[in-house]
Amino acid sequence: MNIPTPPPVEPPAPRTLDAVGLPIVMMRDILLKTVFRTNAATTSEIARTIALPLGTTQALIDLVREQNLLEALGTLRATSTGEMEFQLSDTGKARALDALGQSEYFGAMPVPMATYAEQVERQSIRNITMTRERLTQAMGHLVLPPTLLDQLGPAVGSGRSILMYGPPGNGKSSISNGIRDALGDSIYVPRAIEYAGQVITVYDPIVHTSVEQDIHADTSLRLRKRHDARYVLCTRPTVITGGELKLDMLNLVYNPVARTYQAPLQLKSTGGVFIVDDLGRQEEPPQALINRWIVPLEESKDILSLQSGEKFEVPFDTLVIFSTNFHPNKIFDKAALRRIFYKIKVDGPSQQDFLRIFAMVAKKKGMPLDEPSLVHLVRNRFPEIGNAYANYMPVFLIDQILSICAFEGIPNQMTPALIDRAWANLFVEDGEVEH
Repeated sequence: MNIPTPPPVEPPAPRTLDAVGLPIVMMRDILLKTVFRTNAATTSEIARTIALPLGTTQALIDLVREQNLLEALGTLRATSTGEMEFQLSDTGKARALDALGQSEYFGAMPVPMATYAEQVERQSIRNITMTRERLTQAMGHLVLPPTLLDQLGPAVGSGRSILMYGPPGNGKSSISNGIRDALGDSIYVPRAIEYAGQVITVYDPIVHTSVEQDIHADTSLRLRKRHDARYVLCTRPTVITGGELKLDMLNLVYNPVARTYQAPLQLKSTGGVFIVDDLGRQEEPPQALINRWIVPLEESKDILSLQSGEKFEVPFDTLVIFSTNFHPNKIFDKAALRRIFYKIKVDGPSQQDFLRIFAMVAKKKGMPLDEPSLVHLVRNRFPEIGNAYANYMPVFLIDQILSICAFEGIPNQMTPALIDRAWANLFVEDGEVEH
């Protein structure tokens, strides 16, 4: 059963130039650069490209025409829709080139930081009501002990930080992805935001999954939408990082050619989930990474810096999930652990759950189960490793057996001998390698 999700809270469309919230000069220059860099010539084409309503765009065009930077081509050049076409005057071209020299950014008008912060609050991840039914549905493909959901539910519903720890290969990454799926709804992500005249691009097709109709489909309908077209409707974003995470990846990225900034990972994940997988495998010490998150986790705001060194606040509205194979006491001090709201241990499965997972994987992969082989596995092989069951083992063992059967030219089957051959590849032998 699909659980309905509430509709996203729409950012209101700016119906006047004042409501856009940007300096007039900045809006003028972005319009000039956009006309210069694109084929936009009519009011509707320009409105679609700079992501403003028709009326607001027309007001901006009128203002630019009064400054003799844009000129109409006349009724003889009117389009089939009856719209007048415009082009840059010589003065307008000169101004566009000068503006491009200061910043290559053109297209959708950025959203002022204060306006963006208001939208973040309206669609906060902490406004989500997480129910047992929703979380169970998202985790339905996993075999988990009921007590784990008892812990996960309140943690996800709070929108606060989570630390999952335990031995490797037991599904911490899969649980993190299940949490992402449980969120289920959509939010509005700005194409770009503005602070102190600087443009910071946020929307990233690699991170964000748009759920809007094609931008080229039914332009007139799109322009009449009530919501601010400077935003893209997306599923709640998920950013997953692992051993490659470095502290400088959490800073603004400045493009010296375009003279614009790109939002760091945590800003792109606003309203969604930021997963730090394999914590402890990064070049940076875990304690240093946690220290970077202290202010955001406690105060729901992050501090970023411009090239000039000026620091400013941005909203921090992200469910941060740390996942590690190390015991927390070995990689964090007590102060850091205190700032992580939920600490959840993810252990290996019981023997009963292991066999359930094994049966599910075997059925999915077309491997017939054989009871004597399973008894052999449980009674003879697992005691060798202290009966330490792990969630990854069924997939590993069955894939190994399938490969052996294919190599030997025999039908897919399970025997104690094949179990032993697969088991041999789970571990490496102790001892030194001679050189």
